[in-house]
Amino acid sequence: MEISNTQFKHCDLVSVKGRVDSATAPQLSDALDAITKTAGRYRIIVDLSGVDFISSAGLRVLIATQKECRRYNRGEVFLAAIPPKVQSALELAGFDALFKIYKDALAAVGNF
Repeated sequence: MEISNTQFKHCDLVSVKGRVDSATAPQLSDALDAITKTAGRYRIIVDLSGVDFISSAGLRVLIATQKECRRYNRGEVFLAAIPPKVQSALELAGFDALFKIYKDALAAVGNF
């Protein structure tokens, strides 16, 4: 799995490529924790266009980050460019209602 972070004026764009499963979810968690807990930035867009599979461990990381960002109304996590397989996993878990979802990262960045 590859993770890259681009910092903008109002938000951070985290691009994820590969599989997000129980082996790689801690890596994603560490990357998102570095933004929230270390840098103190709470407006995050997760670009999932390169993700071909996400497990429950990956979904837990996204939910935990969303909870951290929304605490005290500091920010939020947006999801962008979700592939159909990942979208169906989000819907099956009922997590699609917990995130604002955008067709591409540019639209998500424009809404922060």
